[in-house]
Amino acid sequence: MKVSKAQAAQNRQDILEAAARLYREHGLDGIGVADVTRDAGLTHGGLYRHFDSKDALVREACARAFDWSIAPLDGQPDGQASSLAARVQAYLSPQHRDSPGNGCPAAALAVDVARAGGDLSEVFAQGVERNITRFARVIGALGDDQMPDAALRAQAMAMLSSMVGALVLARATAAARPALSDEILQTVLAHLTARETQGG
Repeated sequence: MKVSKAQAAQNRQDILEAAARLYREHGLDGIGVADVTRDAGLTHGGLYRHFDSKDALVREACARAFDWSIAPLDGQPDGQASSLAARVQAYLSPQHRDSPGNGCPAAALAVDVARAGGDLSEVFAQGVERNITRFARVIGALGDDQMPDAALRAQAMAMLSSMVGALVLARATAAARPALSDEILQTVLAHLTARETQGG
């Protein structure tokens, strides 16, 4: 049965969404092509109509994963400090720790990407760069058309690195030492939000 162009495009999007989630949840080596296509509701053979290789799928799925952003702020009070604090709190939450498939790609995939290197490293670097810029805009309460200065960029880089590191450690310790895992999240959250309250 021939598939329409619209359906083919939807199938491709479904594959990318499934791969972006599953790779974050299980790692790049923990998921095969058959797992991705099954999760997308398609057959294994159909994947190669949309992607030249598994590596091409991984690169696009990693790029797609970086479309993720820190929790929406519906219902949060207006203002730069509360918006920033709410984002940090959402990132360093037990819910985010326990849902890697729907969360930050940097915390979920950085080690795998470092091992893979090559073209995937470039895709990841572009995503990290985009996240640094987006977060710097949040810190500086800038519009999407405004570029952050060097000080905002440095602040965003330091905060994001602390957040990602804390999330990685919290995930790694959660099964064996849940109290330690919670303590890591709470300590880094308190540290980062206290700095913001004191003006950086």
